[in-house]
Order: sequence, then structure tokens, then C-alpha cells
Amino acid sequence: MGSNGGEDWKKMADTHKMSPEQVKNLGVESSKRPPGHNPGGVLHQRRSLPFSVTTMTVVGFFMAVGIGYGVLYATKKPEASAVDVAKVTTGVANPSNTHPRGGATQPEDTSPRK
Repeated sequence: MGSNGGEDWKKMADTHKMSPEQVKNLGVESSKRPPGHNPGGVLHQRRSLPFSVTTMTVVGFFMAVGIGYGVLYATKKPEASAVDVAKVTTGVANPSNTHPRGGATQPEDTSPRK
């Protein structure tokens, strides 16, 4: 323990749930702090984010693009290739990329939904 023995707790007393009368009766006025001056002790809040705002924005954008591409790829027609889906996603597709190719044979429909 410290040199004061029983007086150390008065310096560290948690007075935020005490009424002003209780604080005076216990003699712990020295441990009172203004609100918001308890570094790191308020609900484990951080002073800064773990990554920069720019990094988080770029990563979020690429995640959204990836999810969008995945949705378009999952709902594509059987005759469309992954390159066709990428062209539609980026907006550079022309009608020849979005219509079925006439020379190829149609794949067999193995879907249980008929």
C-alpha cells in the first residue's frame, strides 16, 4: 500500500454516482473531476480510429463493387461469360455483349426449375 494507507482510496474514489452531500461527508472532494476528463475510461472509446478515413472509404468502395459484381454474376444468363458480366458492371458493354451468341450451341438446362 501507499504511505497514507487508508487514504489512497480517497484520491481514486468514483464520485459520479454520489450526491454532493455524500461526497462532502466522505471527504473525497479531491477525487472529483469535471465530466469528460477521464482518459480511456468511458465505455472503452478510442480517441482515434484504427485506420485512416481514406483507407476505410476505399476499402468500403471495393467491397461494394465486389458484392455488386457477385450479385450480377450469380444472376447472369448461362450463355454470358464472366467478362460480359464485368463489362456490364463497369458500364462499357454494348448490345453484342449482352445478347446471346448465335453460333454457339445452347447449353443443356440442368436446372430443377422448369
